[in-house]
Formats: sequence, C-alpha cells, structure tokens
Amino acid sequence: MYTVIALAYLVSACLFILGLKRLQSPVTARRGNQMAALGMLVAVIATLFLYEILTPVEMIAATVVGGGIGAVLARRVEMTSMPELVAVFNGFGGLASALVASAEVARYFSETPAAAEAVTGGAPPLAPLTLTLAVTVAASVLIGTVTFSGSFVAFAKLKGLVSGQPAQFLGMRALTVLLLLGVAAAIGLILYGAYVFAEDSAFLMGGLLGLGGLALILGIFLVIPIGGADMPVVVALLNSYSGLAAAATGFVLDNIVLIISGTLVGVSGLMLTRIMCDAMNRSLWNVLLGGFGGADDDDGPDVEGTTGGTVRETSPADTAILLTYAEQVVIIPGYGMAVAQAQHQVHELAEVLEARGVTVKYGIHPVAGRMPGHMNVLLAEANVSYDQLYEMDEINPEFPNTDVSLVIGANDVVNPAARTKKGSPIYGMPILDADASDTVVVLKRSLRPGYSGVENDLFYNDNTRMLFGDAKESVGELTTEVKALG
Repeated sequence: MYTVIALAYLVSACLFILGLKRLQSPVTARRGNQMAALGMLVAVIATLFLYEILTPVEMIAATVVGGGIGAVLARRVEMTSMPELVAVFNGFGGLASALVASAEVARYFSETPAAAEAVTGGAPPLAPLTLTLAVTVAASVLIGTVTFSGSFVAFAKLKGLVSGQPAQFLGMRALTVLLLLGVAAAIGLILYGAYVFAEDSAFLMGGLLGLGGLALILGIFLVIPIGGADMPVVVALLNSYSGLAAAATGFVLDNIVLIISGTLVGVSGLMLTRIMCDAMNRSLWNVLLGGFGGADDDDGPDVEGTTGGTVRETSPADTAILLTYAEQVVIIPGYGMAVAQAQHQVHELAEVLEARGVTVKYGIHPVAGRMPGHMNVLLAEANVSYDQLYEMDEINPEFPNTDVSLVIGANDVVNPAARTKKGSPIYGMPILDADASDTVVVLKRSLRPGYSGVENDLFYNDNTRMLFGDAKESVGELTTEVKALG
C-alpha cells in the first residue's frame, strides 16, 4: 500500500511541475491547469488512504460536494470578480494549512494511546516533537493565518466593501511593531513548550493560540495600509504566502507532495510578485509601506479634471472614420473594459476592422486590471487570437507606426505622467506609449483618475480624443458605424 501511495505522490508531483510549465503560454494554460488539478486530486485521495481518515463513501461524498462548489463558483463568478475569488482562495488555502498544522500539534496532547487513536483516526504515530518541528508548526500557523486575514482584506478592497485608499491612523506603525513583537513572543512560547513538553504542554498550547490570534490581526494591519493600485501585487504575494504555508505544513506532516506543491506555488508567486513590481518600477518594500491610490478607475460618478487642459471630445461616427482609414490600430484594454464586460464587443469590432484590411493588435500592460493576466483572460474568453496579444515591451516600438490607439477603460498604464512628472506617485512606472500614436481615442465614462488616484495627462494631449460613455455601448456603436461605412 505504501509503495502505491508513494508512486501516486510521484505522479502528482510530476503533474504539478508539468502543469506549471504549461501555464507559461496562453495556448497551453488551460491544459496545464487541468493537469495540476488532476495532480492535486490524486494527492488528496492518496493521503486519505494513507491516513485512513475517511471511508471510501465519505471520500466520494466530500469530493462531490467540494467539486460541486468549485463548479458553481467557476460558472457563476464573473471575470470582473476573478481577482476577488483568487484572494478568497488564497485566504482559505492559508487557513487550511494553519488548521492542519495545529491539528497535528493537538495529537501530542493525548495522554494515552486510546486517546491518540480517537484524535488521529488511526493515523501513523508522529515523531517526537522537536524544536525543528515546532519551528515548522509556528511558520505554518503564522504564514497561513496572516494569509487568511490579509486575503480577506484584499477581497474587501477589490470588491469595494472597504475603501481602496490606503487606510492608516496615528500610531499604526507602532502598533504593527508591537504585534510583531507579540508574534515573536508567541513563537518563543511554542519553542519553549516543545523543549519542556514532557513536563508541561501549556506553553505550547498558549503560544499556538496566541500566535494564531496575533497573526490574524497582523494580516489585517499589513494589507489595510496598501493602496488599491497595488492590489494586483498584493494578491500575487498572498498567493505565494499560501504556498509557503502549505510547504511548512508539509514538513509538519512529513508529506512530500505537499512540500513540493507548496514550494512550487510559493516560489512562482514570489517570482510573479517581483515581475509585477518591476513592471511598476517599484520595490516590494515600497509597495508594502508606501501604498497609494484606490479610486476605482472608470467606476464612479462623472467628474471633471483639474489640470485645466482642454479635452477634445469625439463621437462614434467620427471615430469610426478614423478606424476605417487606419492601417494599424492598437487596442489597449483596462479595468473599465472588464467592468463593462465589453471584451466580446471589442473582438467583434476588431474582426470588422480586419475585414477591411486594418491590422489590429492588442497592447497588454503587466498590471492592467486587478490581477496578473486579467486582460489576457478576458480577451481569451472572447476568443481573441493569442497571436494578437502583445506585451508592453513588444508593442511599444509599434506605437510610432500606429494610426489609432484605442484605449478602452485603461488609465494609469497609459499615463505620460509616469515619464514626465518626477513628483507623481507613478513616476518611473513603465507604461504603454500610446501617446506616440498619430491619434489616441480614449473610451471612458468620465475624466475620473485611475486606481492610483493620479490624473491622466493623456486626456489633454493634442492628439487625444475622448469618447465618453459605457465601454460596451460605445464599442457597439463604433462597430455599427464602421459597418455602415460599407
């Protein structure tokens, strides 16, 4: 039996690695996700058989219930809410790791073999509670609980349940430092409890409970001061935390496949976090301590700009003429497109233009939207060809040769202030050079600033035209006007 389970773990690990590899390309990403999910299913079933935690009937029932919940969420959650769903998944993943590690510690509190049997359900006996094992338990509880509370703060910010603005109050930094000191003291109690466990387990239990409670508050205090503009980075970082918590729990359980999967998630999440920080020209430390922004771009009341510049408004008919006689059009999607669910209309417009001989490309900024790859996923949902999607470094040289750049709900990622205004919070952030195009048409509901709260200088450029209105309706009108031109 143990040989079969070991082989199952090996198959699971291979599926995780191959699945992660396939996630590198949009063409193979769906298959990669399926492979990783299959690997996790194999690992879960193997673990349940190893520890005899559930009967076969209970395993099937749990799989059906869990799979049913996942299927419902996958079908009912809109793509605009996907970042919030990812944040929730991160949170529950962290909580699960913390609870499992805590449950394993509870096995040491059993005073008799009979009691141990009742607690563990017949699981194999554990090794002696060493300082090394105590450290991994503490790491799992700390990281997992911080991930849980921090992820739900991120969820609330993304969902609009709390303000996306950085939330701070007098003495908040000092209180955070006190929480960190409390966490260190709780970990000290856990280690001391492990050292004197044979005599007194109260230190271990007290330290574990204290660590969990302090970590819950710490997770809130670490995320609430971060501005909404940095939420994509935070979601990626919390995803990494959930993986690290799982890896630590794997050491507690002596479970190889959990260590492998947790490490893969943790490392890939950290790499993605670094990539996104580079895309904003900011350090992770600056993101965590110097958050900015929070206004929901293209998602609020109509407001006027404050720069005093002149805005040149256009109409669907005039824009259709520009698009029809263009040789190359670059479409730049942003969160406003996601909010309006306009990706299908955008694809239809692109097809109509291509039928007239216009070259259409999509410029994708790494931090456009509310999570990594948000725009890619939306456009893939609308069956936009992957060959038409260009990353920032690929598309920027194309803008001087572009007749029309169609900015649909994007804001900060095309703001020239990132290049020209040293006092701007987004100064130095690499952007899409849409302003280098012959003409820029911006589809927005208002002149409202982007999620960073910084007004967009692009709106006032001489070559920019503003097409106000809901993105879905505006793109639909553009398509109708282009078709009417014959």
